[in-house]
Amino acid sequence: MKSDTMDWNAVALAAGQVFVGGPRWTGFSGPSVAIVTKSKALAPFPTAEWNDWKPGLDATHRFVNVNALHVGPDGSLWVVDTGSPQFGGTIVKNGAKLVRINPMTGAVIRVYPFGADVAPDGSYIDDIRINGAHAYLTDAGKGALLVVDIESGSVRRVLDDNPATTVRQDRPIVVEGETVRISDDSPLHVNVDPLEVSPDGRTLYFGPLEGPWSQVPTAALDDPSVSRTSLAALVKPWADLPPIGGSIMDERGRLYYSVLANDTIYCRTPSGKTIKLLTDHRLHWADAPFLTKDGRLWFPVAQLDRLPVFQHGVSKIQKPFIIMSLPINP
Repeated sequence: MKSDTMDWNAVALAAGQVFVGGPRWTGFSGPSVAIVTKSKALAPFPTAEWNDWKPGLDATHRFVNVNALHVGPDGSLWVVDTGSPQFGGTIVKNGAKLVRINPMTGAVIRVYPFGADVAPDGSYIDDIRINGAHAYLTDAGKGALLVVDIESGSVRRVLDDNPATTVRQDRPIVVEGETVRISDDSPLHVNVDPLEVSPDGRTLYFGPLEGPWSQVPTAALDDPSVSRTSLAALVKPWADLPPIGGSIMDERGRLYYSVLANDTIYCRTPSGKTIKLLTDHRLHWADAPFLTKDGRLWFPVAQLDRLPVFQHGVSKIQKPFIIMSLPINP
């Protein structure tokens, strides 16, 4: 699958359809969320209006900056909107939100708004996983987890500025032998970004993009009566993974992830063994993958480090953008 107009960093398969998403700040003209048509074209999803936000328009029912797609256990498509049109920019009013959509009909089931109390300026609500009655999201901007009660819609911000959700300055993101840097030439650092729920639903694994990962019992996350101090005490180390583009965990607890430094896909078994699945230099900043029921990994290739914001204003993007897939038992 290829595109010249959409720098996608998310892919999801639901209801027999392929959905893709990408952040607005990459500067490309494609929609924020699209469905791939039979002719391989990209059609705005769920509607054109949801994808036509511009400064000054109400963002309540429009995507400002989509960073993640996820398919829940019931087949719903969940869309994470950071609410900030620029990388590291200000969140617009009603912009930060979680949107639940019926992928078959395009009907929006519910919008979960994230107010300034849970997504303050500087936040970059990044990724999501569903666990029973709750959704967990990461804030890669300011470093925290969000816990959403799916039924009531209430949202809590937890582990704010905890060492487990905060990047370590001694772990740079290195791609093709070069440290990724922002406009002032300082290294790019990303707070808590990837997350996964264990197959039994009892544990959440999470960490900064640069690693390492930690773990915490989901029962404690779900309980609003657990104090900040008590919750922090339950956080334990899990895996010292390098900087990754994206991850997915299967029903056997195997973690699949893309390592940015060497364009390689790995599998980490529940015992901690690491298996290399594939090295392919087309997998340049392969981002959040999707695992199908027939055992194929789909990876959107975002090339994020080649964007002008990380290259002193000069684009080094190599079109077209692609999505690659591979069997998990090659």
